[in-house]
Amino acid sequence: MITDSVTSRAEVLQHMEPYVKENIGSFLKSVESSWQPSDFLPDPRQDNFFDEVKLLRERATGLSYDLLAVLIGDTITEEALPNYEAWFHQLDDLNRDHDNGWAQWIRGWTAEENRHGDLLNRYLYLCGRVNMREFEVSTQHLIADGFDLGTAHDPYRAFVYTSYQEAATNLSHRRVGTLARKAGDDQLSKICGMIAGDETRHARVYQGFVEKIFEVDPSQMMLAFEDMMRKKIVMPAHYMREMGVEMGKTFGHFTDAAQRLGVYTSQDYTDILESLINIWKIDQITGLNSAAEKAREYIMALPNRLRRVADRMPVPKLEYKFKWIE
Repeated sequence: MITDSVTSRAEVLQHMEPYVKENIGSFLKSVESSWQPSDFLPDPRQDNFFDEVKLLRERATGLSYDLLAVLIGDTITEEALPNYEAWFHQLDDLNRDHDNGWAQWIRGWTAEENRHGDLLNRYLYLCGRVNMREFEVSTQHLIADGFDLGTAHDPYRAFVYTSYQEAATNLSHRRVGTLARKAGDDQLSKICGMIAGDETRHARVYQGFVEKIFEVDPSQMMLAFEDMMRKKIVMPAHYMREMGVEMGKTFGHFTDAAQRLGVYTSQDYTDILESLINIWKIDQITGLNSAAEKAREYIMALPNRLRRVADRMPVPKLEYKFKWIE
């Protein structure tokens, strides 16, 4: 076990690097075996391209206003990928060597995630229901505004965050896909399902990183987990806005729509926390110092506290007219 020290995080990451490098082939899919956005959209080389686009547009007419708004918000979130990659490169001790396991993971993760925004963006463009300029303005704003996830430059906190956020993104895409199928858009449902599959795999990788850190630096990892839960996990698009709208205001309306649809709710937030507690076997971790023991007590009690609060929260009723949808 590595003792608490100024260099302990660097030592832990160096200790884990061979594990990451050896398993990169299972963490990521090869480019050759990966799906690409063009696999799910009309092919402009084909004579029936415009007929296929017409069918796509017809299917998209069945999507409800809230569902379309959530889909757009999800797409903007995915399109802000440059921020997420830059955030990873700011984490201490992950990128010292171009070919080390951590650097390979960050580049590979980015390459897989890049397809998500590309695919959803093209679907929105073709569906004919979206003001694409307003959508693009929101995307540019989000990249320019950045985010504050509360992780500083700490990989421990970052891995707690990504373990949580990837699980939440999986839920959102999967449920949007289910609602799209019910609305008669099987093509969109398949698109969302493929993206959700990537998010599930990525979540498991990040959860595995945290599990490995608990094995060698349990006290500091527990304190990082507690710190992130006290701050609350905010989604990376929490500064989302439309043209002429105050930063973050549009994100609130987006989450209201997601709550109304049951795509992502406060109960889901707690469910993810509870699943991480179980995955990481928080109640069974040994070798904690006194501060980390107190942190564990806080974490173990938190799901019940959050459920009591969530039970009192009403489902948002007020619908908002997004500039993205005309």
